[in-house]
Amino acid sequence: MVIGVCTLQLSIPIALSLKDKRQVVKSIIARVRNEFNVSIAEVDDQDLWQSAVLGIACVSTSQGYAHGQIEAVIRFIDKQRPDCPIGAYEIEML
Repeated sequence: MVIGVCTLQLSIPIALSLKDKRQVVKSIIARVRNEFNVSIAEVDDQDLWQSAVLGIACVSTSQGYAHGQIEAVIRFIDKQRPDCPIGAYEIEML
């Protein structure tokens, strides 16, 4: 069993309040859950208006598949929300 884990930093320059940020983050999380078989949640920067850290996890029997799924999620987020640039991300296989 292989577990792929990714932490992704997201900039949300359009958010002028925590309510705006929450709306963007919830939208991203819902779309990713509908499109991919991964777990995703906001894991850090909950109190900052224009920044979010998302945690993404994928369980698989193949390391290549798990890594590919996580990379596909990152491309999906980048394509769906070009107004919220991805700052940095780190993929780790356990």
